[in-house]
Amino acid sequence: MSYEILKLIHLLSMLLLLGIGSGSAFYKYMTDKKGSLEAIVHINKQVVLADWLFTTPSAILQPLSGIALAHLLGYSLTAPWILYSLILFGFSGILWLGAVYLQIQMRNLSIKALEQKEALPPLYHRYAKIWFLLGIPSFLAMFGVMLLMLFRGYV
Repeated sequence: MSYEILKLIHLLSMLLLLGIGSGSAFYKYMTDKKGSLEAIVHINKQVVLADWLFTTPSAILQPLSGIALAHLLGYSLTAPWILYSLILFGFSGILWLGAVYLQIQMRNLSIKALEQKEALPPLYHRYAKIWFLLGIPSFLAMFGVMLLMLFRGYV
């Protein structure tokens, strides 16, 4: 595969990871705070769907395209900026897996509350808080990966 195609895949996957993640966090947080139960159910379904459609493929393509680019350009995977990027990416991925689990649980809890015409249970709010708190270091780690990509010669 050509350098240009690999670089495009790599950049687009990073944009999707940061954009979908921050966008989902924003609209889910705002809807949980002010939205009706119907809106919360809808947003929870969309957050889970967005992760399957955009985040998961991007999370797979990002390291694969990065490793392919490093190989193509003759960089060692133990170069500090690549090694730090891989560590941060792995850290972010572990947090993301926990967040995905919570997203699915929140979606299911909100659907159940809507179907039974009940308020969201306290467990939903606990999961929402943990989900949001997982997102902060995960986003910062991915932002760090992006900075390492941009300023690789300075690390």
